[in-house]
Amino acid sequence: MPLWPRLSTAQPTAGPLLTPSQFLGYPLGSRFTPHAQLLNYVGQVVQNAGGRMKVQPYGTTYEGRILEVVQVGTPENLSRLEEIRHNNLRMAGLETGAVQRQQPAIVWLSYNIHGNESVSSEAVMQVLYDLADSQNTLTQQWLQNVVVLIDPCVNPDGRERYVQWYNRVRNQQPNASPYAWEHHEPWPGGRYNHYFFDLNRDWAWQTQQESKTRVALYNQWLPQVHADFHEMSVDDPYYFSPAAKPFHEDITPWQRNFQNIIGDYNRKVFDKNNWLYFTRETYDLFYPSYGDTYPSFNGAIGMTYEQGGSGRAGVRVAKADGDTLTLSQRISHHHAASLATIQAASDRHVELIQEFQKYFTTARTKPGGTYKTFVLAGAGDPGQLRAFTQYLDRQQIRYGYAPRRLRTSGFNYSSGKTETVQVEAQDLVVSMYQPKSTLVKVLFEPQSRVEDSLTYDITAWALPYAFGLKAYALRDKLEPGAKAAAKPTVSGATAGETPYAYVARWSSLQDLRFLSRLLQQRVKVRVAQRGFEAEGRQYQPGTLVITRTGNENLGPRFDQLVRAQADSAGVQVQAVKSGFSTTGADLGSGYVRYVNRPTIGVIAGEGVSATAFGEVWHFFEQQIGYPVTVLGADYLRSVPLQKFDVLILPDGDYGDIYSEKNLENLKAWVRAGGKLIALEGAASFLANKKDFLLKTKPADTMAAKKANPYRLLRRYADSERDPIDDRVQGSVYRVQLDNTHPLAFGYGSTYFALVRDTLNYRFMGKGGWNVGVLKRDSYAAGFAGRDARRKLTDTFVLGSQDMGRGQVVYMADNPLFRGFWQGGKLLFGNALFFVGQ
Repeated sequence: MPLWPRLSTAQPTAGPLLTPSQFLGYPLGSRFTPHAQLLNYVGQVVQNAGGRMKVQPYGTTYEGRILEVVQVGTPENLSRLEEIRHNNLRMAGLETGAVQRQQPAIVWLSYNIHGNESVSSEAVMQVLYDLADSQNTLTQQWLQNVVVLIDPCVNPDGRERYVQWYNRVRNQQPNASPYAWEHHEPWPGGRYNHYFFDLNRDWAWQTQQESKTRVALYNQWLPQVHADFHEMSVDDPYYFSPAAKPFHEDITPWQRNFQNIIGDYNRKVFDKNNWLYFTRETYDLFYPSYGDTYPSFNGAIGMTYEQGGSGRAGVRVAKADGDTLTLSQRISHHHAASLATIQAASDRHVELIQEFQKYFTTARTKPGGTYKTFVLAGAGDPGQLRAFTQYLDRQQIRYGYAPRRLRTSGFNYSSGKTETVQVEAQDLVVSMYQPKSTLVKVLFEPQSRVEDSLTYDITAWALPYAFGLKAYALRDKLEPGAKAAAKPTVSGATAGETPYAYVARWSSLQDLRFLSRLLQQRVKVRVAQRGFEAEGRQYQPGTLVITRTGNENLGPRFDQLVRAQADSAGVQVQAVKSGFSTTGADLGSGYVRYVNRPTIGVIAGEGVSATAFGEVWHFFEQQIGYPVTVLGADYLRSVPLQKFDVLILPDGDYGDIYSEKNLENLKAWVRAGGKLIALEGAASFLANKKDFLLKTKPADTMAAKKANPYRLLRRYADSERDPIDDRVQGSVYRVQLDNTHPLAFGYGSTYFALVRDTLNYRFMGKGGWNVGVLKRDSYAAGFAGRDARRKLTDTFVLGSQDMGRGQVVYMADNPLFRGFWQGGKLLFGNALFFVGQ
């Protein structure tokens, strides 16, 4: 649901087809257009396009703005649009029925996924006008062979944040000086959505509302071509395909070749106009969650287009070479690339359709890769498995369940070795023999092969690691069967019984959501600090215990609340008839402690990473539904911290936020009983400072470097590659855990972390708890340079220290990164609710 009432647009009026400038009342490119006015123009064009366009709303943003695509085609094709869509899915094998060979190609164009890369939503108005104009013989000819789906603004909230700011601060006559106010966006900028997530990194993971609804519609169409329109720095020209290395190995030769073909169409129009451009640099096709790679792994020709400019450019900006870059120029470039893409798809539509069908036929019958089946242990947490299958459903990935128990050989994700594995009946089975097998391979492969280490983003993301699930990759095909009947959410009690207590295991985000809802309903909850056995079942530390004693004020609502919240969160709860434990602490023991309902604050503002803050904000509001107070860094010194139990410092540079005096005040608050949680850069800021036990390792000595003086002789052409030895490109590491500590409750002896920086901390000494560390041979997957691997050995990752009556929790690695690394979220929940109990 949106945070505010849906922001609708005015009803467009019938009449002649108007150009953007005629409708807006100002020349296109002379200013930025607010989102509502953009949609008004879309409505006007659609209504006066002579039956060539339809609008399909597909959702709303968190702030309530409309998300929609414009469907463009000939009147004949639009009249049979659903037939075309279903036929396309039949060609992919995702629907059954006879396939019609005569089919227009489907082209999807996405604009403005980064809000302050705002030229693309200006350009799209001209693109729509040209496609609607019956007098434009070229576009009408192209539409004979293609259906075009146009998303005029993927990220309205971010765009509106930028446009409103720019229109407010710009000079009456736009000032081209790069020092002018209008070229310097304030924190957090307009790039991100409401929760400051980068939607162009969210295609595969779909953590954000905009991504979920957009990709759901995308998967109902599966276009043959997808182009994503962006901007880069002011002094860069224009980028179009072919892409740079590394290409993921599952980008087919045909897809590479057609990137070149579309690139040739763009090259011709750019050469004709003497516009500068570059290809085959910077923008690779590896990480699977971009607007070019995700479509590519779903059978499309996926491409990124980048125009120089972005949020720094405004309407006019002076470049370093002395020229002035205008919004009108930027519009012209994106407009030309849009039309060239449509033309290329139209001219080659027969090949596109043939290769599209071939792509999915091969996927179903001859899937690539070493492994043909992926198995996930069904004995794991039911809530986490349910979240996992819901994710597979969104991706159109088919799955089933192991029909019997069997022993076989396979890659064990937990150990990182190929060994004999035990598949149990009803384990989750994902076969590669299905239409989406390429996507399955990309998302499940234990180790992604990088042909060039100079890649743009993270290099490891395998779903079993991300979800923290026990899994195996098998070389042999295993046919999945049906699922057994689901177990009831609450077991151990018959109708009418009043159990002594309810016991819930602690192992996933769903359990954390359950706890959050109970606490907000004023249900008193306890947590077991040690393992115990009750009524024949073993329970680990972290188990939630909800006793009737202490909740008497709820009366008969007690049982209803527990059961209703268990059903809502999707967790399994066991009713027990006695407080006696066969082994371990009884339920009334001091080792079964009350969970407090903390008041939590998080810092935001200048100096704090916008995306890191957004990950924390989204975690509270959208994932566990627990209240959090956002505290601005600019007024933090006036905030009475005693009003808060927990303070979170997301990643950032805190040098200007915490002066020496302010840091002393912060420590005094901790000593008085506060809990400070410092993530990534915040942990680095506290390291080596007085009273904080986190310390960095000593710098590498120069002795080894001096031993080989030729190391100083470097080629200038290799300058890009020099830092690689010290770089971690989003690699998976096996963190060793002390799961007797509350910070690691719910985990086994290890946790797979997505490490993105060369953590270089000593183990903490007396007074500190080294809860998560990297030892030797902790690397699991992804690219990490030689020097980085050395530093990521015998290194602190997460832990805590007592400071007076309070605690400091250090998380040198961020378990909430981009919201998709599900396996780490319980760590953050433990820090919030269990540490210091």
